[in-house]
Parts: sequence; C-alpha cells; structure tokens
Amino acid sequence: MIKHIDLIFATGNQNKLLEINKIIPNNVKIISLKDLKFSDDIPENENTIEGNAIYKAKYIYNKFNTNVFSDDTGLEVEALNGEPGVYSARYAGEACDSNDNINKLLKKLKKKKNRSARFKTIIALIIKNKIHTFEGIINGEILKNPIGENGFGYDSIFRPAGYSKSFAELSINEKNIISHRSLAIKKLIKIIS
Repeated sequence: MIKHIDLIFATGNQNKLLEINKIIPNNVKIISLKDLKFSDDIPENENTIEGNAIYKAKYIYNKFNTNVFSDDTGLEVEALNGEPGVYSARYAGEACDSNDNINKLLKKLKKKKNRSARFKTIIALIIKNKIHTFEGIINGEILKNPIGENGFGYDSIFRPAGYSKSFAELSINEKNIISHRSLAIKKLIKIIS
C-alpha cells in the first residue's frame, strides 16, 4: 500500500490544476496555492523552461517548507527557431492573453510552409529536500485557425501528431492520455510511489 502524501502544486493556473487532479492517484493530495491563500506572482525570469520550473518550485518550497512541484510549459515552433518557447505565456507581451499570443504566432507563421511544433513541459519536484525534474514532449503542428472550445493557452491551434483534432477539441480525459503535461506527471508519480 502506497502511503498518503501531500504535495503543493505551485501554480495559479486553475486549468493546469484541473488536468493534474485528473491524473494524480488518490493517495496524493494536491494542495493549490489558492488553498494556501497565496496569490503572489512567482517570477518567471529564467531563460529556459527547466529553469522556470525549478525556480517556481524552490520559491514555494522556501516559503512553505514542504513537498512541492511546479511546471513550466512552452510551445516550440520549428519554423520560428523554437519560439515562443520559454516566453509562451507572455509571447505578445506581459499584459496580453492567450488570444493575443495565438494571433501573434499565427501572423508570424502566415507565409511559412513548415508548421511543425511541439509542446514541452518540465516538472520540478522538491521532495525530502531533493530536486527532481521530469520532461514531457508531444509533437504536432500549428493549425491555420483556432478550432475547439476546450483547453487553454495554445490548445486551439495545436494538433497533436496522429490526431485529426486540436487539443481544444479533445476532452480533458482524451488530452490527458497523450499530453506533454501528463507524460511529465506520470514520471513524477513513479518517483513518489
């Protein structure tokens, strides 16, 4: 029998929280920053996805001194030399939203034939004062227009390889079978089990 474990998920993104809670086993209790009444912005100043994930985990670990994990995710577009990458959440600027980011990306890709892209998630886990990182990658392509109502971020313009639907057309359970975040979380689950 696997013992019960409490884990803080260092994110303010409720969509990510929902996805993770659908994947994580019952013996793991996810504590959100909202549960802790913590609403400060955690800086994302590192120049890599891994750097941001580790920084966020350390930031919350130092504040609450308990088991924590965080993720950072980037969309990497081949024809744009890996953009938006680490800047995915603020691609169109700090005060912009997902629609602004999508519009900027589609504009930059307008004359490009190559629409290959990948989502990359790095999860940083601090448990028993030790840092572990886990990577999840899914390849696909950027659609010419947003399609679908589910998901968040760039989901409506990303079609995973081997699928005829965008991430935003898949249910949360369908997405969790193949997504970059779920691939990384499954590696985390192996460690904590």
